[in-house]
Amino acid sequence: MNDRDRDKSGKQDRNEGAMDKAKGRLKEAAGALTGDKEKKSEGRGDQRSGTMKEKKGHLKDLLK
Repeated sequence: MNDRDRDKSGKQDRNEGAMDKAKGRLKEAAGALTGDKEKKSEGRGDQRSGTMKEKKGHLKDLLK
């Protein structure tokens, strides 16, 4: 974990996570519509990344 990540609040992590999840849902839907399996897979990865950021934010808030 770098210094920049340590300086973020739990709320910032949760917000970034929600944005990543939304971006991932859009990519997954676009990939499904166009038949682009790589884009669909990338969208799923973004969603997982967003979920992890949200969980990290909740954990930071619990440990305050």
